[in-house]
Amino acid sequence: MIIKRVKIKNFRNISDIEFFPDEKVNIICGENAQGKTNIIEALWLFSGAKSFRTAKDIYFIKFGEEKAFIEMDFLSGGCENNIKIEFKENLKTAFLNGKKLKTVSSLAGNFNVFVFSPVDLSLIKDSPSVRRKFLDVSIGQIYPKYIEILKNYTRAVIQRNKILKEYKYDKTLEIMFDVFENEIAENGKQIIEYRKKYVSLIKNHFQEIYSGISSGNGKTEIGYIIKTKENIKEELKNSREKDVCLGATTVGPHRDDLEFFINGLNVKNFGSQGQQRSIALSLKFAGAEVIKQIKGEYPVCLLDDVLSELDPKRQNYILNHIKERQVFLSCCDPANTNSLISGKIYNIKKGEITD
Repeated sequence: MIIKRVKIKNFRNISDIEFFPDEKVNIICGENAQGKTNIIEALWLFSGAKSFRTAKDIYFIKFGEEKAFIEMDFLSGGCENNIKIEFKENLKTAFLNGKKLKTVSSLAGNFNVFVFSPVDLSLIKDSPSVRRKFLDVSIGQIYPKYIEILKNYTRAVIQRNKILKEYKYDKTLEIMFDVFENEIAENGKQIIEYRKKYVSLIKNHFQEIYSGISSGNGKTEIGYIIKTKENIKEELKNSREKDVCLGATTVGPHRDDLEFFINGLNVKNFGSQGQQRSIALSLKFAGAEVIKQIKGEYPVCLLDDVLSELDPKRQNYILNHIKERQVFLSCCDPANTNSLISGKIYNIKKGEITD
């Protein structure tokens, strides 16, 4: 997977830029609020996933403009492709090779990419929802069918939660429990199976990558923690009384988690900050290896302003040991790129980019 051309117009603070990336390492350098992350974000959106930043779609459009677009040409499987996403008010429209798609999420599986930002450095110590999101986004890139399963599951959970809150005032709603619990159970079982499969694939690469990042310091393990028993439907039924009191569904894969261990110790509880960050990096890069394994080619790697958070050893690993893939990396301090052996450096200021 190689990006050949990128064009961005009226996106965030960017008026109009076009550039032709290096096939290996591309460093986007500039001070804060100049547009570095906006470029990384635009590249991520081509995956069909939501932004890794918390913002409404309307904020994609440059202030004072009515619409915006991002476009790229890329190589996949030896074939040239084009993706374009247009933004207008709260509407996003995606085109693949000139053909309009039903939804932007329909792009999933066509352009494979992974992103690592400062937020991801806290992936291990943050709440379980962050790790579940990592699983769901990663699986969706490899198996687009999973996205629809997850949507159906989430919709059913939301509907059941509404019934739970209204049931104390209207007992006739009890008949609706079975409808949504069947849907939760059916889709939930598939979600769990997909996640179990993905974690088993991650494990094949995780230890080797962690050893490279941390110079072989420790034996790692990953555990997928399933909070639900095998019969989801029965457990949902048994939990109704408790769930009515809480007003929320307490059974299902939306409660699951990932755990990480180094030499048998839980990294979240006992790991140092350096170990937690190394585990987070290893998790992301192991995910890239899984994409290569399933799709036959490496995804594009997006690293948003993470070098300043890492020590020189980890910086060197990222800059010079990510082989056979294209990398886009943003940073504030040019000194962080001194160990770069080969690649292309762009400077960005006020949304304008130069080689």
